[in-house]
Amino acid sequence: MRLTYPTSVKIVRVPCTGKVDVQHMLRAMEKGADGIYIVGCKEGECHYKYGNLRARRRVEQVQKILNAVGMQSERVQMYNLSSSDAPLFVKYAEEMNDRIKKLGPNPIKARAKSKDQQAA
Repeated sequence: MRLTYPTSVKIVRVPCTGKVDVQHMLRAMEKGADGIYIVGCKEGECHYKYGNLRARRRVEQVQKILNAVGMQSERVQMYNLSSSDAPLFVKYAEEMNDRIKKLGPNPIKARAKSKDQQAA
């Protein structure tokens, strides 16, 4: 069974979602990512004990920061699934892709583009 997900999804593999820091997510948004979703082990099944719980708290922190600066917090999400749930991974990828399309491009990217056009 060959499953496909949207080509706009870029996968960054890490040993554990607990290694994904707030700074990493904010930097990705600053660099122009339209959205970020973290996919970790099911809660209570993390190989590193609490990594996915740390990741969830960090995602919630980033959502609060995005709200505080006037961006939609829905651009950052956390999902939990097992490694054998490929169809669910594809579903989440499509769901995030649809959400980002509705929200539109990252406002930071749009501002940078308008500044470039004004400078030209």
